[in-house]
Amino acid sequence: MATPKIPITVITGFVGSGKTTMILNLLPQLRAQNPSYKLALIKNEIGDLNVDSQLAAAAEMTGVSELLGACICCTNVGQIGDALKELDETYAPNRVIIETSGSAEPIKLMVELKRLSQETGRYALDGVVSVVDVENWDGYASTSYTAKLQAQQTDLIVLNKWENLSEMAFDKTLDKLGDMDVDTPHIKSDKGWISKDLLFGIDERMARDWVALSQQQHDHDHDHKHGEGHKHDHNEEMEALSITFTSASPSASLDTTKLATLLKSAPKDEVYRIKAVLRTTQTPANSDGTPADDSSDSTTPRRYILNWSFGRWVWTLDQTEVKEEPVLRMSIFTGRYESNKWLKRIEAKTYTALTDGSEGELIVKRVL
Repeated sequence: MATPKIPITVITGFVGSGKTTMILNLLPQLRAQNPSYKLALIKNEIGDLNVDSQLAAAAEMTGVSELLGACICCTNVGQIGDALKELDETYAPNRVIIETSGSAEPIKLMVELKRLSQETGRYALDGVVSVVDVENWDGYASTSYTAKLQAQQTDLIVLNKWENLSEMAFDKTLDKLGDMDVDTPHIKSDKGWISKDLLFGIDERMARDWVALSQQQHDHDHDHKHGEGHKHDHNEEMEALSITFTSASPSASLDTTKLATLLKSAPKDEVYRIKAVLRTTQTPANSDGTPADDSSDSTTPRRYILNWSFGRWVWTLDQTEVKEEPVLRMSIFTGRYESNKWLKRIEAKTYTALTDGSEGELIVKRVL
C-alpha cells in the first residue's frame, strides 16, 4: 500500500506581515483536535539571527529547521530536501509549514517542492498562502516587485492587520490587488487568527467526523469573545457545508468519477476547500492525473481521504479497516454568500452516486 505523504503548506508574505503570529495561532487549533498532532516548521530568513524560530520552539512546535543567510527561493532552494528529510527522520511530523523570508518568490519554491514530491513520493504541496499587511500595503506594494509576486503566486491571500483601518482605506487595498490583476481568493484574519480548516487540508491522521467537527467549530466561534461583551465570528469570511451520503448496503461504493466533476469544476474564488472521507471500489485519480495508489479497482470497498485545495486535489488510501459508516462524509468551505448556491447543486445529486446505480440518502447542511 502507498506510504502516506507529508502535506506541506507554504506561507509567504512581505517582512512584518504577521506570518509567524498566524502560524503560532494554528497550534492550539491542531492540538485541540488531536493532542498528539505534530507540526514542524522550516523557517527561512535572510541574515544569521532568527528570533521567530525561537518563538516557534517556545510554543512547542514539534520541530524547527532554520535556513538562514539567503532567500529560500534562490541560494537555499536546494536545501529544502535535506531539511524535509531531517524533520521526517527525526520527528515524523504530520505536517510541515515552510515560512519564507519576506523577499521570496513563491513559484520557485513550488517548482522545487513538486520535484521533491515526484522524486521521493514522500511529500505533497497542500497549498500556498500569502499574508498581506493591509495597514502598510499601500507603502510597500508600490515599491516591491516581490510583494506583487507574493500576491499573485498563491492559492489564498490572508488580509492581516486591517482592524485599525477605515473602510475606505481597506477598500483601497482591495483596489490595489485588483490593479495587479490578482483574482486570488482572499480572507480577513482576526488579529492574526485564521481557521486551520481553511489553511490546511486533511490527512489520514486527522480523519474525523467532519459533521461533528464543523458544528464544534461553529459553537466555539459563536462563544468566542473579544473585548467586553463583544462576540466575533472568526469565520465571518467563510461558509461551510456538511454532506453525508448513506446506503443501507454495507458494501455500497461511491462513484468517484461523478464526484470528480465537482473537483474539476469548482472555481477557486468560490470554493476554498473540499475535505472528504469515503469508501469506493474505484481507484480515484489526483488532480495531476496520477492514481491515488498502486491498487486497481476491486469488488471490496476501500476507504479514501480527499483533500481539495484551491483547484488541486490529492487522494490518500486509508489503510484502516472500513467500518460501518456513511459512504461519503464531506465538508465544503466556500467564500461568503457562496454556500447556498453550492448547497442546491449538491442536493440535486449532481456529484453523488453509487457505483451500482442504487439510491442512497443524501443530507446537506450549512454549518457555518
